Parts: sequence; structure tokens; C-alpha cells
Amino acid sequence: MRVAFVTPRYGPQVMGGAETAARLLAEHLVAECGATVDAFSTCALDHVTWRDELDPGESTLNGVRVHRFRSRAGRDRGFYDLDTRLRLGPRHATRRESERWVELNGPVTPDLVEAVRACDADVVAFYPYLYYPTVLGIGSVPMPAVLHPAAHDEPALYLPVFRSTYASADALCYHTVAERELVERLHDVAERPQMVLGLGVGEDAGTGRAGGDALGLGSRPYIVSVGRVDDHKGSSMLAAFFRTYKERRPGPLAMALVGPVAAKIPPHPDVVVTGAVSEADKWDIVRDAAVSVSPSALESFSLVVLEAWVQAVPVVVNATCPPTREHCERSGGGLWFGSYREFEAVLDRLLADAPLRRRLGEQGRAYVDRHYRWPVLIRRYERFLETVVARGRRQPASGLLAADPA
Repeated sequence: MRVAFVTPRYGPQVMGGAETAARLLAEHLVAECGATVDAFSTCALDHVTWRDELDPGESTLNGVRVHRFRSRAGRDRGFYDLDTRLRLGPRHATRRESERWVELNGPVTPDLVEAVRACDADVVAFYPYLYYPTVLGIGSVPMPAVLHPAAHDEPALYLPVFRSTYASADALCYHTVAERELVERLHDVAERPQMVLGLGVGEDAGTGRAGGDALGLGSRPYIVSVGRVDDHKGSSMLAAFFRTYKERRPGPLAMALVGPVAAKIPPHPDVVVTGAVSEADKWDIVRDAAVSVSPSALESFSLVVLEAWVQAVPVVVNATCPPTREHCERSGGGLWFGSYREFEAVLDRLLADAPLRRRLGEQGRAYVDRHYRWPVLIRRYERFLETVVARGRRQPASGLLAADPA
């Protein structure tokens, strides 16, 4: 089977949930199923500017043939004014306004879309729903198209332009039950082939170095939050909550924010902002944390939650994020907070009770072992793709600038 993935960024340098998910699925289809896999992407690494940073052309990465294309335009400065206006009432936006939102958001990549149309794949997986390559491409490819929405409850999901994006999918693949329920509530896709897959995880890839040494904290206890340090990911909120916590609970506890920095976090003697780190350092830091915190309300899966559980580290998540809360409820591996008071109570409880931390961490690891190990997961995905190919292509609505199917 020949599979093509379409995603706006691609590569190990990219720290983005949807893009990482696409790359891991592509690589494991090659390694464990022997599939022939191509990835079509841009030359960008930065999801804010979409600036071309990598060389265009063809290369091979971990068995996947990668095709990179320059963008005709990145994110336009006019995007922010339009986004501010439309997010106040996205359901009331006109079709043309929402098309314009996609164009200004970028990356505008007509050459990429044309290459996908002309490729010889048996099936194309588009990942995620939000950007130009998916919106323009999913309705125009001649082969069956699978949409991995990576959707969460955000204003963009309600824009009219995405109705045809979902209508053009021959099948859909979700990260969690919560994501599927959200999409089915907003789009008429219930009759399409669908699966809840998630993502696979491997074992601890650390070196065994003490996490406190990697952070410059020595033997101090610490909590950790891994992922892009970004206001949209809840990082500033978490930093503010932790500062208040330390005012009310003085002591040696520190916090590490680990990942590329896109938010201004005020300096604090007990907060370490690492920036991007190596995979090995990330695993070492998480392994020795007392608790791993995911403050984001806008996740469709959250691989970092599962990676903490691989190391039997308990997690704390944002109560308003259905997918991460679903993980905690199904696994018994974590707790959640919806306010500062709840954050304080949860942290107090976990830090005071080492047996509870161990029990939650062990339950989280058992959940990962049951549901999210690569060999079983990737075979399920392969069988799903084979079913989609056998059904063939529906008559799709075209993507950008299409007539609204609603």
C-alpha cells in the first residue's frame, strides 16, 4: 500500500502535536507494515510565520520520502485583525470571510497541493484540518482521503469554510473519543468510516542522567510541564498559578517549563524555562519530576501526558480540556484542576502522598500499555486504511472556494 501524508510542517525539529503525530504514523507504517509512505509538506518550522527555513525538494527521513515546497505566502499581518473579529462569532462569518481567514493564516502552498493531486498514493491522510494544504487539497485529490482533524473546541472549528473540508473526507481518524464527539456534533460525518486511534509511544529514551542535574536544580523536587511555552497552551496561567502557590507554600519545590518559548514568562527563582531540549534530556527531566502538568485547554490528544505515564509519573491536566481529562478518567493516572484553588489542592495532595503518586503513575503506565503501544496501534491503522482504499473515493466537495455543502 502507498500512503501519502499531507501536513504543514514535517520533521523531528517540529514540536507540534499534529505534525508530530503525522510523522510518527508515517514512520511506523514504514517500519512495522512495510508500506511505501510519502510526506508532502512546506519548508517551514515556525507555525506563526510559516517562513521557509528548510530546503525545498525531495529527501528521505526514517524511510519516509519527504517532499518539501516553498510557500507562496506565510501568515499575513492582516490575519490577526480578521481573526480577532471572526472569533467573536465564527458561526456568523460569511463563506468568503472564512476562506480569507485560511488564506491569511497560511501557509499558502499551491505547488504542494498540485503535487499531492498528481502523486500515485492509494490513500492520502490530511493532518490537521486547520490549514491551507488540507482545506484546498482534501476535496481535489483523486484517491480516497482520510482526515485526521486534530480538532479541539476553538473558534476556527465553527467557520463555514471547514464544512466542505469535513464533507470531502472519505474517512476520519481521531485522537480521542472526546474529539470524535465534538466533530460529530458540528459536522455531518457520522456515516463515514471512522476510528479513534490516538498515538503510540515507545519506551523512555533518556540517558539516566538525573533530571535535576539537567535543569540545574540538583536534588530539589520539581514539577514539569512539557510542550510549547505559549499563552494558548496555558503556560502563562500555569506560571502565575505556580508563583501564587510558592507564596502560599514556601519551600524547595521548583517548576520546569520545557519546550520552545513563545510566551514571556516573568523570571522567578523557582521556575526554570529551558527552551527546546534534546529528546534524551526531555525524558530524563520528566522521569524525575514529582508531577507532570498539562495546563492547556486546547489539546486533541497530548502525547506528553502519555510519555509521563511511560515513566510512571502522575499527571495533572486542565479540567476544561476534554481529551486530556478523558485520559485521566479512563486510566486513573492523573487529576485535574479548573481554578487556582483546585490547582493548589491537587498539588498539595500529590506532593504529600508518595504512594498515591506511585499508584497514579502505575495506572497511567498500564493504560499506555493497553492502548497506545505502537505494534498493536499501527496494525489497527493499517487495517483501517485498507478498508478506506477498498471503499474508494466518494464524490467530494472541493476544498477552498467550494460551494458550501450546508
